[in-house]
Amino acid sequence: MKRLLLSLFLSLISLFSQAEGELLPADEAFNFKAKVVNDEILLNWNIAKGYYLYKEKIKISADFSSQLGVAKFPKAKIKNDEFFGKVGIYRNNAVVSVPVLQGNAKSILLSVAFQGCADLGVCYPPITKSVALDISAIHGPSLVDSALNMLSQAQNQAASVVEKITPVSDEPLPADQAFNFSVSAIDAKTLMASWDVHKEYYLYHDKFFIDVKGAEFGDISFPKGKIKDDPLFGKVQIHKGKLNVKIPLTNIQTQSITFTAKYQGCWAGGVCYPPQEKNIEITLPIQGAEVISAAPDNNTTNTNTTVELNETDQIAALLQQDNIFWILLSFFGFGLLLSLTPCVFPMIPILSGIIVGQKGEVTTRKALIMSIVFVLAMSITYSVAGVLAGHFGENLQVLFQTPWVLVVFSLIFVALAFSMFGYYEIQLPASLQSKIATISNKQEGGHLISVAIMGFLSALIVGPCVAPPLAGALIYIGQTGDALLGGLSLFVMSLGMGAPLILIGAGVSKLPRAGGWMDKVKYIFGILMLAVAIWLLDRIISDKSSLILWAALFSISPIAMGALNKLTDTPGAWLRIFKAVGLLIMLYGILLWGLVARGGGDMLAPLSGWGGSSVQSEQAHIKFQKIKSSSDLENILKKSKQTGQVVMLDFYADWCISCKELERFVFSNDDVVSVMDSEISLQADVTANDDIDKVLMSRFNIIGPPAILFFKNGKEVRQQRIIGEINAQGFIEHLNKVK
Repeated sequence: MKRLLLSLFLSLISLFSQAEGELLPADEAFNFKAKVVNDEILLNWNIAKGYYLYKEKIKISADFSSQLGVAKFPKAKIKNDEFFGKVGIYRNNAVVSVPVLQGNAKSILLSVAFQGCADLGVCYPPITKSVALDISAIHGPSLVDSALNMLSQAQNQAASVVEKITPVSDEPLPADQAFNFSVSAIDAKTLMASWDVHKEYYLYHDKFFIDVKGAEFGDISFPKGKIKDDPLFGKVQIHKGKLNVKIPLTNIQTQSITFTAKYQGCWAGGVCYPPQEKNIEITLPIQGAEVISAAPDNNTTNTNTTVELNETDQIAALLQQDNIFWILLSFFGFGLLLSLTPCVFPMIPILSGIIVGQKGEVTTRKALIMSIVFVLAMSITYSVAGVLAGHFGENLQVLFQTPWVLVVFSLIFVALAFSMFGYYEIQLPASLQSKIATISNKQEGGHLISVAIMGFLSALIVGPCVAPPLAGALIYIGQTGDALLGGLSLFVMSLGMGAPLILIGAGVSKLPRAGGWMDKVKYIFGILMLAVAIWLLDRIISDKSSLILWAALFSISPIAMGALNKLTDTPGAWLRIFKAVGLLIMLYGILLWGLVARGGGDMLAPLSGWGGSSVQSEQAHIKFQKIKSSSDLENILKKSKQTGQVVMLDFYADWCISCKELERFVFSNDDVVSVMDSEISLQADVTANDDIDKVLMSRFNIIGPPAILFFKNGKEVRQQRIIGEINAQGFIEHLNKVK
């Protein structure tokens, strides 16, 4: 029997050696050519018999990547690969077409990476080909082709969510980077083991093993994992994101103990790692003494579990808890706090104007129902947009900040304003009103539909704010895929944001409905509607144009309201107050015209230019270096290592209201300018939200601006990351902690 096995083994070695010697060179096994045909680039592989090419390993890039559309791949055959699991492969021939979009480039340098194997079981290393192609004759696809290309992109993204395919990296990371492990003694009788799992990876719940030499451990409360239908083990529990396990110690025999941890995980790309083992020496502190943390024996850099988390990560960690009631209550509180931010203020005149503009008497009950419908529509929109952002890594609200959308929505508010002024009445067509009346015997249904639509549009267009609670929930959804808890948290947070709106909407119904008083109230809300329209246009027009519109609004509106009319012989007290307020507003408008005449200035300080102080105030601002891509950032981070300077990176966009608040009150603060003078200040303008912007934001898990990141020695100090608004003093405190 031994002789038979030995002869069989030797014959297999001989066969494999002979086969390996007959392997074709890579260029013959996978003959690659690229050419331009009409308005697209065709990538052609002639694959030798007995060889196959991985579909997922084909990566296409170019020096002018913005001119490339979405590549169209032929249908691949599914192979149960021993290395990558179920993957798509090509045999014989494969042709990939890449549309070329309209642009100014006359040539393009294309870089194509691919990898394949022989049926014998030998895989080639990744191959990269660079090809220079002449595209000067291409005038770009038609509008129909562009629309189809956009539709194809949307379908691909939707399919990726349904199939839960999230390819981000080309190759799997080393195990110590995929599952960054650390352990520390948080007191004399307790250890804290921590796994910082990369977003594309997961750990198996039942593969953990923990042992301690020199002590014993008590009951360990291990967090509950998420259920995954694993191709290897069936339905199993897994852990993603941050995993912390508290380990109580008993029967401690010595202050120096040895901690052993075993665990196993996989990459979403299909590669599973062998079981990992870490043996760590830990010196336990004496009761009440300073804690000494321990690191794994492989000298890798680890995150200490006792390090302070930034506000966003704290909120993401909150969602990991099992107490759902506490989670939802916390997010409702977050919403109440966010209701005080500038992103929610424009909702007040929108909802109030809708209620005031209703025909006939509006009871408190009806106003309350309309307010609830508005807030529910807004909340549902925030939740759905948040879940999509968590899966796709892109804020849906950003897509609605394009100029044409903002212009159209501004015109809607202008139309609503003029209806408030009594020029016309906006209502549903009579045929639609009659159908709704047949169902409910009232016309409230039509009004509620309009209110819901306005709540939906307001959530998407009016308030694209990124705050720590929103960012924390999106990070949680992206890392765990738990759209139910993440979406429910966002829904409850939105209800908290809308709670004051419901109270205000119900209070508006208490205003007197009859007489000239109500006309003046409607005029006021009409003016507020115009203010919202200008506020939206601020994101896409120049500062001077915006200043002209505000000056016109503040100077003309009081005249239209009768601020210059003569008082009657016996004016009422409220009429005198109303007239005085109108005159003050008109005076402010005149001051704004003075700023227009001087070429611009700060609306909140229209007299700041007098006395020659304007030049000095303009200089009091952080001097930013503009960057666009990750490569720009890396170049500066390398230089900062040599100089020892702290690098601050600010993500900004013209449509981000909170970003402009930071520009005005933080980056123009004298103290902030002074402390940042010796450091490096970078700003990434992501207004365009193009592919380069998305890559830069996704690198740091940024859903949208505002976001401020700090780097020291070339690495981000994540615990000092700032998401959303902050005041000048808070900014300085974060910076001092980085230094």
